[in-house]
Amino acid sequence: MNDITLKQAQQEVDNWIQTIGVRYFSELTNMAILTEEVGELARVMARKYGDQSFKENETAENMADEIADVLWVLICLANQTGVDLQEAFVKNIEKKTKRDKDRHHQNQKLR
Repeated sequence: MNDITLKQAQQEVDNWIQTIGVRYFSELTNMAILTEEVGELARVMARKYGDQSFKENETAENMADEIADVLWVLICLANQTGVDLQEAFVKNIEKKTKRDKDRHHQNQKLR
């Protein structure tokens, strides 16, 4: 399972939930879990790239795993709310491309 589409990822998560996870947590619980997971990612980012250092009892954490945790919960929320992530992502890129076609190239702060 190396290269998978967003649609396949949604199906994989759903299969896992139905067979191992028993059922989805409620949407509100998953929103809270998403916030928690983003916080864990932020903690790693602050220590690795920011001004904070790792505490004595902490080790360098796996950023990829923290990002994957965020993605997992986002996929759960998409599945629960009937969002086709693949379709939504394509539409979102189209929206951003149309809206920001010239904007970023004209931003002197980005040069």
